[in-house]
Amino acid sequence: MSDESGRAGRPDETAPRAPFVAKPASDALRPAAGTPPPRRSRQSRNQFVVFLNFVVSSIVLLLLAAAAAFYFGKQEFDGPGPSRTAETVLIKPNTGTREIADMLERRGLISDERIFLVGLRAYGKDDDLKAGEYEIKAGASMREIMDLLESGKSVLYSLTLPEGLTVREIFDRIAATEELAGELPEELPPEGSLATDTLRFTRGTERGEIVEKLKQQQAELVRSIWERRSDDLPIETVEEFVTLASMVEKETGRADERTRVAAVFINRLRRGMRMQSDPTVIYGLFGGEGKPADRPIYRSDLDKPTPYNTYVIDGLPPGPIANPGRAALEAVANPSQTDDLYFVADGTGGHAFATTLAEHNENVARWRAIEGKRREEAEAAAAEAEAAGEDGATSTE
Repeated sequence: MSDESGRAGRPDETAPRAPFVAKPASDALRPAAGTPPPRRSRQSRNQFVVFLNFVVSSIVLLLLAAAAAFYFGKQEFDGPGPSRTAETVLIKPNTGTREIADMLERRGLISDERIFLVGLRAYGKDDDLKAGEYEIKAGASMREIMDLLESGKSVLYSLTLPEGLTVREIFDRIAATEELAGELPEELPPEGSLATDTLRFTRGTERGEIVEKLKQQQAELVRSIWERRSDDLPIETVEEFVTLASMVEKETGRADERTRVAAVFINRLRRGMRMQSDPTVIYGLFGGEGKPADRPIYRSDLDKPTPYNTYVIDGLPPGPIANPGRAALEAVANPSQTDDLYFVADGTGGHAFATTLAEHNENVARWRAIEGKRREEAEAAAAEAEAAGEDGATSTE
């Protein structure tokens, strides 16, 4: 028993042994191979899945890039612009948004026209920019510029046409206004048919458009006041109404006198007296060009027959002698209730009124004395100036 059990616990010395093979030192030192990875599934090796992974990854990257571009683009669009001073830009009609963006970049008002164009598209404003002249403040952002051009709030210019100008004088002022464009009508409108006002306009407005606007404004003004006139006026037509208003306009520039001057002419018409208005004499001699400033009215002028000389003709002249304003039209439509038949300058910028010829002659004498004194003072001042000039020339020699 003990022998058999002892042999069972030891290797069988009679069994054949595997031959011993010597290993090189490099193989002996090489680490043993680990457990091999599991084999890839057939689904993971499918080309469609590989492509789908690529597409998803690309979309994610594109979304990240787009988000970054949107963030930095919006920062640039809303941030302060590169301009350091206020600038005025002119957007002509029918100018495309790309041309506008290019011009703004060249003028140094925006940093990148592409961002500006994308911003316009993002806000839906690429078709809403309006022509005009705009003042862009220093450091204005692209968004502020977009809002300004979309608002149409252009730079406005003023053209002042005072009451009492003739049509010819109004045309001369319109022609001399450089911000306007185009030509004036070849034919002058009728005298008295243009409004006297301060117009506001944008650069490039057509001169013909200004004239049409003045004609419409005056027609509406005259019609509205004519409809509210007193019932007992000795005036039959709108044309006579405007003619008399133009005479009142040229006779006085004082608001507190217009209705009283109008009353004098109305009273004269009722009595069949001649108007005897100096401004009508001047218009008959010089027309719409106006009297030269250094040319006085001579006694012979009052006797010279012209269709407008109300010292010679009866009633009103054949047409207006200027373009009356609202105040003169209102004065004729509702004149003061007085018995005045005469007026003459009083030396203070106003007039002295009279109901009788005797009283009027006293006022005239008083005015002529004032004129004479002023003339003497002017001659004395001129003589002193001449003497002082001669003394200065002598001392220099």
